[in-house]
Amino acid sequence: MKFQLAVNMERIDESYDMKDVARHTLEMVQIADEGGFDIVWSAEHHALEMTIAPNPFQLLTWWSKETSNIRLGTAVATAAYWHPINLAGEAAFVDLISGGRLEFGIGSGAYQREFDRMRPGLKQSDAWRYMQEMLPAVRALWGGDYAHDGEFWSFPTSTSVPKPVQLEVPVWVSARSPITYDYAMREKCHVNCWPLTRPFAEAELYMQQLSEAIAKADNGWLPRFAMMRHACLYDNDADRQEALNAIRRLLSQFENLFRNSGDVVNGFPKSIPLDELEGREQYDPAMLEENLMFGSPDTVIQKLKKYQALGVNEFIYYASMGLSHEAQQRSLSMFVKEVMPEFKEAL
Repeated sequence: MKFQLAVNMERIDESYDMKDVARHTLEMVQIADEGGFDIVWSAEHHALEMTIAPNPFQLLTWWSKETSNIRLGTAVATAAYWHPINLAGEAAFVDLISGGRLEFGIGSGAYQREFDRMRPGLKQSDAWRYMQEMLPAVRALWGGDYAHDGEFWSFPTSTSVPKPVQLEVPVWVSARSPITYDYAMREKCHVNCWPLTRPFAEAELYMQQLSEAIAKADNGWLPRFAMMRHACLYDNDADRQEALNAIRRLLSQFENLFRNSGDVVNGFPKSIPLDELEGREQYDPAMLEENLMFGSPDTVIQKLKKYQALGVNEFIYYASMGLSHEAQQRSLSMFVKEVMPEFKEAL
């Protein structure tokens, strides 16, 4: 099993200084690089302090100069917010400047709030159509001169400048629905997925959808498959409570965004007070601790072995959840020092 890191520059409230956030995020990436993680992923989000990533390629270029081995991925570049020529060139530049470490992740986008600002009039539920037109165009531009006449973009003969260093850039698609799994297999893409806070049965469903898509495509393509979960390791009750409080607060902000309630002030989504979350099933601490990659190193090892037995060969450690910087780094270091060696040995 390979290990990957998803980490955001994040501010839960105004008490966090932006310079400290930037320093901490880079330190997390460097811990992963030195600890043997395979890939680090940067997101794309706009006008939200909880995920500060207006251009994922800027983040990857920054990280490339401060790391040695870890590969650099976009999770994800939101297709509808880009032009194919722009996207192809930005991605190829990261591959060039990093010495061929780019992992190109593309997706549809998450929040209607962002579409209302970045692509007014587009429903989030329709954005997959942009992604499906974008990817073949980007690949063609990487290959040389190419003209495009599609539903969403049209342009005369052009090419990507610069070109990627890699002869074939690994492409990843974020997938949760059968239509996206089918597309990923037809286009010979790798897949990452996120079961949110849902139980293990959700991971089983995604594996089933992947298997069915592979059979349907019948083109010999066997993708890499990565499963993302929020992760936090702890070995005492105080750290456990901090982790559970942090993830519940973050999830209440996500609820605001997914409902597009508009309750965002100066980039900060309103979070529901913790005492108002009591009794709500989706915020139940016991459920969250069981479903997420939370717990002691031994507990996390057992959870990883369960996913590996299912067929998940890559795990994405999702670090950003509003924890203090010290707690985030302590958890990631514990994962590197205690989980990764024992996990590989155990398997």
